Amino acid sequence: MLIGAGIAASGWLPSGPATISALLTVIVLGVPHGALDGELARSLLRSRFPRVWFLIFAAPYLALAAGVLLAWHLAPLPTLVLFLIASVLHFGTEDRDSAGRLDVVVHGGLPIAMAVLAHPGATGLVLGTVSRTVMVQPPAWLWAASLIWLACAATWLVRRLQTGQESRLMLPGLLACVFIVAPPVTAFAIYFVCIHAPAHMQGLIRDNFRAPRIRDVRSAALLALPVTALTLLIGAALWPLYHGPADQRLLCLTIQGLAALTLPHMLFETWLSRRVRT
Repeated sequence: MLIGAGIAASGWLPSGPATISALLTVIVLGVPHGALDGELARSLLRSRFPRVWFLIFAAPYLALAAGVLLAWHLAPLPTLVLFLIASVLHFGTEDRDSAGRLDVVVHGGLPIAMAVLAHPGATGLVLGTVSRTVMVQPPAWLWAASLIWLACAATWLVRRLQTGQESRLMLPGLLACVFIVAPPVTAFAIYFVCIHAPAHMQGLIRDNFRAPRIRDVRSAALLALPVTALTLLIGAALWPLYHGPADQRLLCLTIQGLAALTLPHMLFETWLSRRVRT
């Protein structure tokens, strides 16, 4: 709660400092949850490949991430579309409270659609900065997708009320309010750091099979440090490739970097899930 309040308070700063503050929070407190993929790989690979397990894990992971970063430069708008679709699937799959497709769409699409509907101008500028295009408003296809999401959310809300599941409305309701009140980058930071990352980490804490060394938040944070440090070093090495004011450079690097990490993270999670089932 205190972290979320701190991020929210930073939203009252001037635009540039507010963006930098929110993004630094995402980097420092949000990125480590994905860095735990290295710990999962260790549990699976170290017994069979004691000396080269990290290389076996990291080489394809980093190659996929590099491919996404290259795609941002070669085809920014198609990459943006694919990133938003992947984000909906990823957020919806990890953050939902049931297995229905409607739940995936509503939970996964909320951070994107609410930003578009509540702050179209600011969201357009963010998307334009990330894709390095002139975009003062969200494109028509994203407006259409956000309106479709709104209809899906209304349907989902009615079903929840009809089945007496009002308690499940609290978290998405609060999150929607955050996206209405706060600027898009600030609202995303609150969601990513306070909801998405902790949910993923708590899932690993409960999973003694895939992550036996992750017993609590402290152990998770410590085990994530090596891969987090590697990620930050790669980000620092890429910094000179981005241009413009510091807040725009950091925004572009952070979102493109998250997109680059999302693809191998999703594929790795899918592979782990199938391996557990078999």
